[in-house]
Amino acid sequence: MEITEVKIFMKEGQDKKLKAYATLTFDNMFVVRNVKVIEGTKGLFVAMPSRKLKEPCPKCNFRNVVRSKYCNNCGSALPITEHKMPVPGAEGMPRESEHKDIAHPITAECRDYIQKRVLEAFQNEKKSPSAPPHSSHPSHPSHPSHPSAPPAPSHSQSSPVLPPQAPAKAPVTLDDEDIEL
Repeated sequence: MEITEVKIFMKEGQDKKLKAYATLTFDNMFVVRNVKVIEGTKGLFVAMPSRKLKEPCPKCNFRNVVRSKYCNNCGSALPITEHKMPVPGAEGMPRESEHKDIAHPITAECRDYIQKRVLEAFQNEKKSPSAPPHSSHPSHPSHPSHPSAPPAPSHSQSSPVLPPQAPAKAPVTLDDEDIEL
């Protein structure tokens, strides 16, 4: 398996730890989006795409994010539950995970390969003065690669834009036979 393309989308804003998003293409056949480049206490690292864990409200069964105090649907207080997914936290103390990976490498060798390729592409993107900065996430509608983004303007001479017109109505003729009184 080979990573054939890495696209970096630089992130600027309030979240100082999240530096960029990456899209990885494997063997020109498989794409993984929403890989994150994060600034941790020991430097940059790559986080795989994940989703927030949810649990149902006992009253209305609405699925709320883990550790929510109140239901987002009915407003009732949610019971405090113990989760059995400890992950290593700061100073080696276990903490509970609120996220679950959508896709992730199974071996340390694969994780190292992905991290190396993504961080190399990130450093190249930071150094590249000619590349326009990408300030939005690829799934955001304002991003040029999003399906709902408006088409890029063409550089050819264009005609003036006219407002849409209603279709012309065909004249209606009635025979005396068609009318019933």
